[in-house]
Amino acid sequence: MTSILNDEYYMRQALNEARIAFDKNEVPIGAVIVCQGKIIARAHNLTETLNDVTAHAEMQAITVAANVLGGKYLTDCALYVTLEPCPMCAGGLLWSQISKIVYGAQDPKKGYSFFSPTILHPKTIVNYGVLEDECLSLLKEFFKQRR
Repeated sequence: MTSILNDEYYMRQALNEARIAFDKNEVPIGAVIVCQGKIIARAHNLTETLNDVTAHAEMQAITVAANVLGGKYLTDCALYVTLEPCPMCAGGLLWSQISKIVYGAQDPKKGYSFFSPTILHPKTIVNYGVLEDECLSLLKEFFKQRR
């Protein structure tokens, strides 16, 4: 039960990041990276702000976490992200050797599990569906406003 409560807590932190992205007219995806029970990175999509297709929340969070830890490997870390990582982000997570990934909503059209379900590091634990309705609701509201 404690793990589920922790997952929800950290996913709420990722949702806070997604709301920041929403307010910046970025696709509202947020991420946090946790190491030893402490959030060491917070990030959200910045693709519009930076005019950079690689500026996804996960990629931003990986960079921040690596800088905090002083190394490129995130072997004792967990990523919480509001939407299933795309193949690009999954590749970055593979190379970082992150220990755990928790995502809120699945992305059946652009998520890594659709294109390359085995791309993650073999030791990476994956959990999904944490606060899924809240994660999806924010995304749906964003795209509803743009149509």
